Amino acid sequence: MKVLLVDDHPLVLGALQAVIQTIGRDTEVVGVDSALGARATLREDPEFDLVLLDLALGDADGFDLLVELRAAYPAVPVVVVSASDRASDVIRAIDSGAMGFVPKKSSHAELHEALRMVMDGAMYVPPAMLGLEFGRRPPAGGDTIPAVMRPMGEPLGPGASPEPHQRLRSLDEVGLTPRQTEVLSLLLQGLPNKLIARQLNLSVETVKDHVAAVLRALGVSSRTQAVLAVSQMTQGQGGYTTRRVLR
Repeated sequence: MKVLLVDDHPLVLGALQAVIQTIGRDTEVVGVDSALGARATLREDPEFDLVLLDLALGDADGFDLLVELRAAYPAVPVVVVSASDRASDVIRAIDSGAMGFVPKKSSHAELHEALRMVMDGAMYVPPAMLGLEFGRRPPAGGDTIPAVMRPMGEPLGPGASPEPHQRLRSLDEVGLTPRQTEVLSLLLQGLPNKLIARQLNLSVETVKDHVAAVLRALGVSSRTQAVLAVSQMTQGQGGYTTRRVLR
């Protein structure tokens, strides 16, 4: 496995390199300390299996670089490794195409598990983000735990009814068509509508219709909420992978 680390703190970069190299003897780790270095490295050798990206870079906004890398190298998954553990940052990262988000306070075992899941075709969401119920999207600059989420079991309020996905116990109960299942699988990989359309040989408008149908079936209103809803449904099953979705 060939991994590119992007972090502008030398101590963090060195520590991450040491941890990732313990995954296996065939693991090769390349570290760069800037967005410029990441662009140059991938331009020279785009055959990386994984990119680990810090959001706080000195020469670029991490979210902007994430979007750029996902567009330029859609086959290379990007995992955000950040000092932030704000739920709003996790949501934004996944919305921007990240295949995972690992807070820097995570243990070595948690980092290993996150990378294993991503390399197995899954999307890693911090455990604290699971087991949550979804409501409306929070306003910009919201709290650490935005209004889009509230702990499972907390009252919804007078007269409120549970969201559809709250009653679903597994993906099998969602009732997706085979084509919608394919779209969900690619959506969980962080692919934008254009790339989903290209892979399935469909028009972008048709893909948009399928995505909308999938979100309705899950009882959510965004791609990120879909990721978290599927994660919630598959807790205790070792997370979810695209193979599980397509089974």
